[in-house]
Amino acid sequence: MWGWTGWIIAGVLGLACWPMAGHLRRLRRRKRLLDQPLSLRDQAILRRNVPLYRRLPEDLRRSLHGLIQVFLAEKRFIGCDGLEVTDEMRLTIAAQACMLLLNRPGRFFPRLRTIYLYPSAFVVRHARSDGLIETEDREVLAGESWHRGPVVLAWDEVRRTAADPRDGHNVVLHELAHQLDQEDGVVDGVPVLENRSSYRSWARVLGAEYDALRTAGGSRRPTVLDDYGATDPAEFFAVATEAFFEKPRDLAARHPELYDQLQAFYRLDPAGWTP
Repeated sequence: MWGWTGWIIAGVLGLACWPMAGHLRRLRRRKRLLDQPLSLRDQAILRRNVPLYRRLPEDLRRSLHGLIQVFLAEKRFIGCDGLEVTDEMRLTIAAQACMLLLNRPGRFFPRLRTIYLYPSAFVVRHARSDGLIETEDREVLAGESWHRGPVVLAWDEVRRTAADPRDGHNVVLHELAHQLDQEDGVVDGVPVLENRSSYRSWARVLGAEYDALRTAGGSRRPTVLDDYGATDPAEFFAVATEAFFEKPRDLAARHPELYDQLQAFYRLDPAGWTP
């Protein structure tokens, strides 16, 4: 007979094992999804909506299919301002988001649960107070990544910025790069890296490139990186990620050390992909 003590111990052990059991179920489900290819219909949508997809080597394209399956199974899409979210919208966003996960240990944006999708640019209100007077600022945005929260996107900007894979602008890559940055709980332009030495070289290279972009913005000299990257280190990382995937050859030629850091982090070499 277990008696009351036995039942209590069994209950505690059961509670302790429950998170592990849930984790194992999630791993098994992910493994099953990672092995599933996309349908020919879905692949046709990606070729049409995401030109960057067409540049991928075949092995990376197959890997991307499985990552997309996991992303679609685990993330929730909610339409705003009357927008009805379609499978095409989910697929187009998931494909670009999962570009950032290719060849990297799969954490699948652990802080991200929900993606809010507006038909077009949306207004964000920020309340400010100096202790005496409270004011409200309004900002029109195409995308936003909330710290420890959801991502908000404008569908027309998703389509527009994906359509030209060489202009260095991609709202999905930008906002999902912020999600990678936030995985350690700090929004500072430094995602989770492999080891201590990686952090030292990351700080040296990206710090110097960030300062150079700020200087170049003041002189109005043309740059590979968008001037918005000079806002702060977090925006610099997001802008650099856009350039890495969309203008890789230019970035490698003009900012080789920055390209090398991003190449080591993403474990990809988009400069070598088919133009």
